[in-house]
Amino acid sequence: MLIRAHDSVLVVIDMQERLVPAMMAPARTIRNARTLLQAAEKIGIPTLLTEQYPRGLGATIPEIKSVAGTSEILPKMHFSCMEDSGFAKAFKSLNRRQVVLTGMEAHICVVQTAVGLVEEGFEVFFVSDATASRTLENEAACLVRLSAIGVSIVTTEMVIFEWLGNASADAFKDILTLIK
Repeated sequence: MLIRAHDSVLVVIDMQERLVPAMMAPARTIRNARTLLQAAEKIGIPTLLTEQYPRGLGATIPEIKSVAGTSEILPKMHFSCMEDSGFAKAFKSLNRRQVVLTGMEAHICVVQTAVGLVEEGFEVFFVSDATASRTLENEAACLVRLSAIGVSIVTTEMVIFEWLGNASADAFKDILTLIK
């Protein structure tokens, strides 16, 4: 299935001050999450951001917050965003059936959120190059588990070009500058 702009929501999970330094390849993850946020804004894709226990793990990092625009940043205590009533309400109010997931940690909050979304019948796309864990083993296990339950493993460019759909889209030229 293709990722359709009119059907999808971008969710950026827990890219926070005290989590980011512990991740593998945080620069790649930040760069690609920023690109997705910027593309989503240009195309008109709604976005939600979360912060796991912000009092302990800090706020969303400035590199992400600076491109989040007016996106809502929702605090949470549950690992699965869907278990948090504030997130679930905000998400469901968008009335979209596809979810593009990025963030940290891939094998904890991102996986549990993906599982919850699949259980509720949503189409889930896990952006592997905009998501991170502390170890390669955790990332590998995450990918295997998500694939087994029907989550599509995608990359930043796959998402963006599927959102666009064609080279004549109004945002095409602007978005090319984000990728190059």
